[in-house]
Amino acid sequence: MSVEEILAGLVAIDSTSARSNVEIVSHLAARAEALGLCARLYPYTDEQGVKKLQLVAVYPKDFEDGGEVELALVGHTDTVPFAPSWGEALKLTERDGKLYGRGACDTKGFIAAALAALEEVDLARLARPVALVLTADEEVGCLGAKRLAEARPFRARHAVVGEPTSLRPMRAGKGYCLAEVVVRGREGHSAYPALGASAITRAARLVTRIEAVAEELTALRHDAFDPPHTTVNVGLISGGTAKNVIAGECRFTLEWRPVPGQPPELAADLVRREAEHLRASDEDFDCEVVVSRLDGGAETRGDAPLVAALEGLTGQTAGTVSFGTEAPQMAELGADAVVFGPGDIRVAHRTGEFVPASELRDCARILRRTIERFCGAGHQ
Repeated sequence: MSVEEILAGLVAIDSTSARSNVEIVSHLAARAEALGLCARLYPYTDEQGVKKLQLVAVYPKDFEDGGEVELALVGHTDTVPFAPSWGEALKLTERDGKLYGRGACDTKGFIAAALAALEEVDLARLARPVALVLTADEEVGCLGAKRLAEARPFRARHAVVGEPTSLRPMRAGKGYCLAEVVVRGREGHSAYPALGASAITRAARLVTRIEAVAEELTALRHDAFDPPHTTVNVGLISGGTAKNVIAGECRFTLEWRPVPGQPPELAADLVRREAEHLRASDEDFDCEVVVSRLDGGAETRGDAPLVAALEGLTGQTAGTVSFGTEAPQMAELGADAVVFGPGDIRVAHRTGEFVPASELRDCARILRRTIERFCGAGHQ
């Protein structure tokens, strides 16, 4: 079966994060078993009560739980939702050398390429274990990968983490952190401001200070990235109950993307510091920073064997990405992780998402050669 045909079968299955991914993982597990891999399923139920499956398919079949694989190929099975107006979202469609469909770029294209690569490899000639690792709930916080990292069903020396990078190996990525900031005031009639204290006004003062925090973080540089520092964003804000009521509460979301090597909690700590400064001049200043996600960045050294191999196979120097991936969780499992895959992240998540057919085929070829290089008898 061609890699395009494999991808068409995957795109046809709706696996948006809010839905169960049992259908697509069961389909992939059957394909892996047919190739000669031992498919192990790891089920869980998400916070909405939806059943999810994760797959770790390993060759050889006698691989023991908790053992070490030489190379893991890692892809996430979930996708973001698609607009009802995109009538062909679940039907792979080719136009001008581009393959359109939800997930074609992010990251069913990588999964299809990994399967195609495994089909072409003579598994019986491999001397070291290879694994196909397929996760759930990446799009909503890398939740499945975090479960695997905690459960430790395997260890890995090297991992290719599938994401759309236009076939450029990416050896490092920023983390992703999220918090909700709750600022409280005192409600009152707006005609009598002295009787209340506006939470919105207090929040505005803090947001202004967060701009200064963002500027402070620019001094802690990591020049491999663009931009070369941790970024901070206030993406949502809401507060108050009516136009003529002094607002008693204001909430806003705080997002930051820490560079590797920086404590992921640093930005939140700096915001709390600024809240204390405001409290010094307003003893009733009431603020709470509730962190809900704290994922640090990950970095694989530039001279790592997998980095060098993918640079050689692609002809491209390894770079970095500023978006979150499952590389940190693979690093927790012991791997030198490189983010790599067909397609451009700038077309992911949008209506009309696509992957270039030529990149899809090239990815399958590169992954096949990577498997042979790292798991073949001659690898040291």
